[in-house]
Amino acid sequence: MKRWLLRVVLMLLACGVCTAPAFADMALYDWAVNIDGVLSEHFGGDVWPAVADVSGFDTATGLGTIAVTVSGPGAHFVGLFLDHEIDETVNGFTNETGASFGSPAAGQSWEIDEPGWVNGDIYGNLTSGSLDNTIGTSVYGDTTFPDDVSMAIGWNFVLADLPGVVRFNLSDVAPVSGFYLQQSDPDSQVSVNFSSDFSVVPLPGAVLLGALGLGTAGSLVRRLQRGRMQP
Repeated sequence: MKRWLLRVVLMLLACGVCTAPAFADMALYDWAVNIDGVLSEHFGGDVWPAVADVSGFDTATGLGTIAVTVSGPGAHFVGLFLDHEIDETVNGFTNETGASFGSPAAGQSWEIDEPGWVNGDIYGNLTSGSLDNTIGTSVYGDTTFPDDVSMAIGWNFVLADLPGVVRFNLSDVAPVSGFYLQQSDPDSQVSVNFSSDFSVVPLPGAVLLGALGLGTAGSLVRRLQRGRMQP
């Protein structure tokens, strides 16, 4: 009986090993960020700029959230280029594909292309602040995509007195809605999903004044209501 149970356990363990999905090695190979024409880049030896909060971003895997805060009245551009590699040591880096989903927001631009080591203009377009909103048809040898894939998202916006925040979100889980880019390794069946949003963030003082204003307005309304109720 014990020998039979042991065989069953061994068979289950073997089955589990056979059906368990392979672990995908995710790595961020290169990055570059353009903030109002000032470029910071990994292979340029630069560190992330001070206005970029990368505390929620894993710089090794390239997953997480980067928040870039800019201020000053006028027009601004913030763009981020990322070159991920998925299971490069297992199946190389030229087997990847790219796709876009949904519709970009007003002021949002994007691009998917070969990162520019051999072909592709995505890096140059990020540098000039002119992402072309296309999936490139760069050629590596005699083949088009699948290839070495990189992604970029940019924002053009105008600020008044309040600062603006651009958030770049990278995840191996696709968003349930909104516009996003996707870099996939068909052999590993793993993807990097790249989304972004922009918002104007009121200063703490402005939030306090707004709250005080609402409170005062509410108090006046209540007083008027009580006055109307009195005979």
